[in-house]
This record gives sequence, C-alpha cells and structure tokens, in this order.
Amino acid sequence: MSLASNPTRFRLTGWHVLAMFVVFFGVDIAVNTVMIVGAYKTYPGEVADNPYEDGLAYDSTIGRKEAQAKLGWRMTAGLEGASVVRITAVGPGARPVMGLRFQASLGRPATETGKRVLAFRETAPGVYDAATAPISGAWDVKVTAYDARGRRFDAERRLIGP
Repeated sequence: MSLASNPTRFRLTGWHVLAMFVVFFGVDIAVNTVMIVGAYKTYPGEVADNPYEDGLAYDSTIGRKEAQAKLGWRMTAGLEGASVVRITAVGPGARPVMGLRFQASLGRPATETGKRVLAFRETAPGVYDAATAPISGAWDVKVTAYDARGRRFDAERRLIGP
C-alpha cells in the first residue's frame, strides 16, 4: 500500500477560484443589465401629464402658494363614518371661514380607478360636508376652495377609511 495521492482526485487551484469569481460576477452583471434595461424601457421618467406646460406654469404656481400662505387659512379633512368627508376651514385668529365654494375629488393614491367628484355644503360655520359612497382604505382628497372675493386655497390630504 502506498501513501501517494490518487492522481484522479480533484484539486482546487487558484485558476478554479478565479473562474468561479468571473462566472459569478458575470451572471450578476448580466441579470442587473437586463433589469436596468427593462426598467428604463417601461418607465419614461415623467411624473406629469404635461411636463413642459407645468414647467412654464411653475412661477404662477409659486405665486399662488405665496398668496395662499398670506390668507392664513388652515383646513383639516377627515371622515365622518364611512361615507361623509368633512372639511373644517379656519382663518386667522381661529375664526371659521364661511361661504366657500369647492371643487373637490376623492381618489385612490395609486390609481385613477374609482375617482369621485365631491359636492360640499356648509353644515356649520366653517364646516363643510360631502356625502359619498362608503369608502375604506386609503383615499386622497384634493380640494380647491374659493371665497366670495375669488381667493383660492388648494389642499390635498390622505384619508384612511375603516
């Protein structure tokens, strides 16, 4: 019986380790490349329907936000039960803001499906309610309110229904 090693037995060498690293990182880079190209082709990078027009209107948007801040109004939105959206509007000195007209919509955060138009009516000084079909889960309410002098207040809030 001899103590010499069996010549048919596999021996791991530096070349084997190098080949394993090259294959591993080659597969990794190939998969990442496929994923990046797929993501790039399916998402145009635009977050607005009309990005050019929105860019042109940016200065007027800033001016509108500054005018809104000068009003000193604060609005809160919430649900009363599962089918009434309530907005409370207060002005400087916590006085209720009365006589507002609203353009409002209620929609899901991630889709346009199920979007609803809301019709608010003043139920108490500075308190406005809009009836809707019962809602559950997350909904975004977008509101534009106008007073009798034409001053505008924009707001958007997330509501969580039961």
